[in-house]
Amino acid sequence: MHVVRQMTAPAVRWLKRHRDPLTVQTVRSAAAATIAYVIAVRLSPEAAPLTAPLTALLVVQVTLYSTLAMGLRRVNAVVTGVVLAILFSLLVGLTWWSLGLLILAALASGHVVRAGDFVPEVAISAMLVLGVTAHGDTAWARIVETLIGAFVGMGFNLLLAPPVWVEEAGESIEELARRVRQLMLRIGEEAAGRPPAARAAARLHEARRLDHDISEVDADLRQAEESLRLNPRVREGLLHRVVLRTGLDTLEICTVVLRVLARTLTDLAKEREPERLFSEETGQVFEQLLAEIADAVMSFAVLVTTSVSANAESAEERLASQLRQAAGTRDRLAELLFEEARRDPRRWQLLGALLTEVNRILDEMDTEHRTRRLFEELDRHSREQRERLPRLTRMRDRLSGLSARFRALRRRDREKKPAGRH
Repeated sequence: MHVVRQMTAPAVRWLKRHRDPLTVQTVRSAAAATIAYVIAVRLSPEAAPLTAPLTALLVVQVTLYSTLAMGLRRVNAVVTGVVLAILFSLLVGLTWWSLGLLILAALASGHVVRAGDFVPEVAISAMLVLGVTAHGDTAWARIVETLIGAFVGMGFNLLLAPPVWVEEAGESIEELARRVRQLMLRIGEEAAGRPPAARAAARLHEARRLDHDISEVDADLRQAEESLRLNPRVREGLLHRVVLRTGLDTLEICTVVLRVLARTLTDLAKEREPERLFSEETGQVFEQLLAEIADAVMSFAVLVTTSVSANAESAEERLASQLRQAAGTRDRLAELLFEEARRDPRRWQLLGALLTEVNRILDEMDTEHRTRRLFEELDRHSREQRERLPRLTRMRDRLSGLSARFRALRRRDREKKPAGRH
């Protein structure tokens, strides 16, 4: 243990100066592999027990949840492969047909024991053990090294907690909101003038490219959600996951509606070319409305990614104020679009579609709508947990009831106790 502390102390001091999750994860993986090798040299009969650091390197994943799951699966896969190799070595030995049967049996056994992504590891372990002469010693050494690597990988989080990727996911969400905001500003600015149909179509293609950005943000968010599971550094991990996920869902809906709005403007530009899309006053109000909605989108992203309650309350108030201002501008635009439709009845459908799409974006970011969605998601997660783990849920409810009863008894005893002298 003293040797381990001496090896990890410089890494811990360096990590305190470099706290970004990628750096933390890199050092964790290297340190875990090194420590596993040091332990395996002392315990394994092999001269170069590289299976131990390999196992530790594979087991120490980005998150604690995947570390535990991967460690158990890899141990399961390796032990299964070694047992199969011992049986084959005792029965048939190593031939071309026995090797083929061994691989077939190992892959099938991997699915039976639910090794998951480590199904090929069952066959690899079996072939490595079957291909040597001293079957017993090699099998025992491989099991020992695998157990050492898995133990170090799973226990390494006790010495160096795994990184939390929430901040990176929040930055991705805010970057997506900035791109949506910039596109809204460009659409509003061009719609207020006399844009050619080709420029309106270019904005439509930009809106479609946002789908790719959403998929990247979704990948970052899945990593952040997994890093919150079973992580001792995080409190209220479920709430963090739900807040980020529902926030991204809202932004995704807004980008979809923005793409539809860009398509409506493109169709309108084709019909009105080379004339203006709107009258000068209507164009100015439409540009103002999109600018206000763009600011609200950015405030919404800040609200979603803010963890401190005081800052979150300030962001929510700012968002509510911006949405009220945008709603007033929307009402003014509705009157102007109605007048435009009366002057040109053939285009009333496109003009009405613009107003509908704007209303949808405002409704998605509404604070009351968001609060209701958060409660629905929390209730759904709680219901799924009760259905998946009924015994654990009943035990937790029983402990909560006992704790509440104990607090009530203590409060009653304090009330009955006579007041002290002053």
